[in-house]
Amino acid sequence: MNQLVKWLTVPAAAMLGIAAIMPAQAGARAGEERAATIARERRNFNADWLFHLGDAPGAQQAAYDDGAWQPAGLPHSFGIPYFQASQFYTGYGWYRKRLTVPEAWRGRRIALEFEGAFQDAEIFVNGSPVGRHRGGYTGFSIDISAAAKVGENVIAVRVNNLWEPALAPRAGEHVFQGGLYRDVWLVTTDQVHVPWYGTRATTPELSERSGRVALETEVRNDSSKPVSVSLRTEIRDPAGKIVAVMDDGARRLGAGGLATISQLSNPIVSPSLWSPETPVLYRAVTTVLANGRAVDRYETPFGFRWFEWTADRGFFLNGKHRYFKGANVHQDQAGWGDAVSNRAMERDVQMMKDAGFDFIRGSHYPHDPHFVEATDRIGMLFWSETPFWGIGGFGPDGSWMSSAYPVDPAHRAGFEEGVKQQLTEMIRIARNHPSVIVWSMSNEPFFSAGEVMPEVRRFLKELVELSHRLDPTRPAAIGGAQRGEIDKLGDIAGYNGDGAALFPDPGIPNVVSEHGSPMFDRPGPYKAPWGDLVNTPGAEKGVDYSWRLPWRSGEAVWAGFDHGSIVGRRFGSMGIVDYARLPKRSYYWFRNAYRGVAPPEWPKPGKPAGLRLTSSSAAIDRADGTDDVHLVVTVVDAEGRALSNSPPVTLSIESGPGELPTGRTIRFAPDSDIPIRDGQAAIAMRSWQSGETVLRARSPGLKDAVLVIETTSGPAFVPGVTALAPDRPYTEAKRTDAEFLYFPDAVFGKDNPTGASSSAHGHSSRLVNDGDPGTWWMAKSSDDAPWVSISPEKILQFRRLEITFPQSGNYRFVAEVEGQNGNWAVVADQSATADTAQTRNIDVKRVVGSRLRVRIVAPAGAPAGVAEIRIIGAM
Repeated sequence: MNQLVKWLTVPAAAMLGIAAIMPAQAGARAGEERAATIARERRNFNADWLFHLGDAPGAQQAAYDDGAWQPAGLPHSFGIPYFQASQFYTGYGWYRKRLTVPEAWRGRRIALEFEGAFQDAEIFVNGSPVGRHRGGYTGFSIDISAAAKVGENVIAVRVNNLWEPALAPRAGEHVFQGGLYRDVWLVTTDQVHVPWYGTRATTPELSERSGRVALETEVRNDSSKPVSVSLRTEIRDPAGKIVAVMDDGARRLGAGGLATISQLSNPIVSPSLWSPETPVLYRAVTTVLANGRAVDRYETPFGFRWFEWTADRGFFLNGKHRYFKGANVHQDQAGWGDAVSNRAMERDVQMMKDAGFDFIRGSHYPHDPHFVEATDRIGMLFWSETPFWGIGGFGPDGSWMSSAYPVDPAHRAGFEEGVKQQLTEMIRIARNHPSVIVWSMSNEPFFSAGEVMPEVRRFLKELVELSHRLDPTRPAAIGGAQRGEIDKLGDIAGYNGDGAALFPDPGIPNVVSEHGSPMFDRPGPYKAPWGDLVNTPGAEKGVDYSWRLPWRSGEAVWAGFDHGSIVGRRFGSMGIVDYARLPKRSYYWFRNAYRGVAPPEWPKPGKPAGLRLTSSSAAIDRADGTDDVHLVVTVVDAEGRALSNSPPVTLSIESGPGELPTGRTIRFAPDSDIPIRDGQAAIAMRSWQSGETVLRARSPGLKDAVLVIETTSGPAFVPGVTALAPDRPYTEAKRTDAEFLYFPDAVFGKDNPTGASSSAHGHSSRLVNDGDPGTWWMAKSSDDAPWVSISPEKILQFRRLEITFPQSGNYRFVAEVEGQNGNWAVVADQSATADTAQTRNIDVKRVVGSRLRVRIVAPAGAPAGVAEIRIIGAM
């Protein structure tokens, strides 16, 4: 039975006021808006922190001596500078900052709004604890009014990124660096105000001809007296024109009370519809009146659009069919790690847009609020995901390589509460963004211990139900649903890797949420990493896009960008753009195929004469951690042509403000953690003062390149007076081969992606590593050279294989491992064995690689297949 999931925005349950536009009110409203604007102030709070790596007992006290601490601006991470190392600091870090509260704030509400802190943050004001937040990917608001005083105050934040058994994520192939790695804002309001992300906008009765706006607004009264509260909301189009007004009558709100006020507009004629091609945003501007006085003004951006996910006809946006094409995107970038500026996020979204994509999967956690703002404004459909995340080949508890769901019952209640909290916060923060078309409950949570899989399935159902309650306008997806019998527990199934081939026409709305996974450094090959998309049943072999069948909604490449990974730099280097945000050739393939933009001329070896230094912008507009410039160094010949020669290059800030992740200087070198490849290197620079920054790139024997970047806001940089960015030298990890090995003699391969030369009906390749020797992969009878493969999704040193066949008999085989150079090496040759045991344990040649392939010769009359393969090795 075909399933249809249609998601339209719905009206609020109650309607408390409808009004048309009345021009005579315009003058009075202008005055109210001015007063209300003064009543709410939101200030960037990123600059002038002090940081200490490690725990510091007593650092919450105002009198604590922090004179030896390092100056830091936010966003900030414990691991800066970071360049894709598999290891990173785990432990505590402290942040301190002075706040001067003016007399005018007496009696007002003062809050700190954190967009994210990884992953357990305790906040203190003048030594008093004012709040704590657990969970590293969602923001939170802390009311500091009671602890703050007029005059100087000390804000202190203690953060740790310790792995915890009852805190998600328990596993994941990323890095988990601690710190205040997203923006912090200081917000002051009247005691009667709209709280943090306190509005919900939907667009019921929407068509191309007409639509309404339904707004639910929370109003809090933190004063000690009851007040009479009313709202007036104006809907404004992108040009600022008022297209609807909603008033509601006054109601009593008691001291300490919270009310949710619903409003519904009259029909708005022919609203401009949001889509990736027309990313049109409207604003709901709400004025809160208490006892007739305007006390708060709160703006809610939103868009008009509707969409449908169907099981048989794919995805529709605004009534038009759309097969979306996109990429998975992690948040971290070269040097800065997770501590990325808003401008850098915008560049990431724009790069994916420029490639011709229209969809981003936020892998595998809630992204920064500004990232979702960027997908709204630039025009990209967005898949927002909770951090219930698994990793293949997991080990015992103690690191982010543990069972995705807790094995110990003592940790389960806390873990589930934390995931639900982060899901709730994710939805509250991003619910008004038109680019968000789905909430995802997970990524590959089947990487949990077998004995807890019934709990995983029960918990996923609970998350889906919670998602529906929190937001009935969007579906709930199960991301990474290709194993564990979890794909139909939600509204949408996201199949990763070989799931593209394993689930044809599954009877539920579906998407290939990951395809590709090519391990290439830049420049890489000029081709698309289709992965198992080409093996979709019903697709025509060798014909691109023939897998885009009516029942499939879209696809997302793994990955948009290289990222940091706990399983090594090679595994993190699967992007079509490298870690420094320089495109690989596969990026240009997509851009050419989807947008018709021919690739550039590839650089070739030549005689280098000099360097060229360019930037993403001539200026940094905001000296507050939200803005930066992307700097690119290119090796050129005497005619200015780009070359592929890659000599060492030093980039320095010679004068003026400016900060690189390593301080004032960074050195690029071939075959280093801070690489120059194919004649180019790149890094981002931010600034905390206004003025001119002069940068110089040098390489021995080559002509220098000089670039000037203007920072147009912020306190003035005064040479000799303004403190310069501290040096943060990067030390590459020099370890022996033995030190590179993790989980020695561990078992790998269960539930990882598989492949086969062919598969008989009912005997899919995924049965070769499902942990059940009673099920098996079997080749088709017409297959005269059968083989089956497993990709452990890690770089392993292979040591031993345990292979179980469907029955006893003289099965013969050759086992091969794909090395990091893409070549296959034989690690075990049993082509002439006389062994008839059903299960074989074979020591193999110790090679390092990423994929195992076993070629089978079955005995006469026996099925050509394998029941189970276990890989024993070290990561």
